[in-house]
Amino acid sequence: MHRPTPFELVFGPSAQEVFPKIRQALLEAGHDHRDRDRFLMLRDVVTLVRELRPDEGLGEGIDQLAALVHHAYLHWEARERVIEVGPEHLAALLLGVPEADKAESPSAHYAQLPPHRIWAQVIPGQPPEPLDGFFVHPISDGAALRVLGIFGMHPEREGFSVVEATGPRPLALVRADGTELFSPTLTGGKAAGLFSIAGEEELLDLGWRIELGAGSTQLPASSSKLPASSS
Repeated sequence: MHRPTPFELVFGPSAQEVFPKIRQALLEAGHDHRDRDRFLMLRDVVTLVRELRPDEGLGEGIDQLAALVHHAYLHWEARERVIEVGPEHLAALLLGVPEADKAESPSAHYAQLPPHRIWAQVIPGQPPEPLDGFFVHPISDGAALRVLGIFGMHPEREGFSVVEATGPRPLALVRADGTELFSPTLTGGKAAGLFSIAGEEELLDLGWRIELGAGSTQLPASSSKLPASSS
């Protein structure tokens, strides 16, 4: 059964109307599509952000919305590439560490994870939320990644939570409490085969693990499709 991505739920067919205009504006201005500051200055991008912003406003959350729009555009430009990570592949990636020299050149994609397998406390004082997946794209010629985690997607919930982490692959990453990376923090989580993300660095590390796994033999081939304007 097909599981919709946040790109499909938020942007849907409208992406084929607005994103080609944004691409043309980027080409005419000679801007790098990965330069978020210049991207957010485009008139069509400003209009899109305003249309997606709820009537009551977002406050500091406007930065997360801007990040989502930028990731969504790059995802569209990369032919809506989706890497579907199965439960067995997820466990292998979290329990092992892919070799860096096995990766291909990083590219924008959405990594869709098994539902309700990875959890994190996104908002302090609020219940943990499950990680549906994340958008990722390279910066600094592939030396660093931007990872936008999508948490708390549910058919009965309007919207979802997002957390972004940026940087090179974390080295010698350890938890302050000494527990293993990605080990569950939920009560009974280990018996249920669950995992947890504790902090933005673990989210970034997960992004790198998926990226490296996709460039080796640890993950199956991803799916993608051409934007309508490219056919």
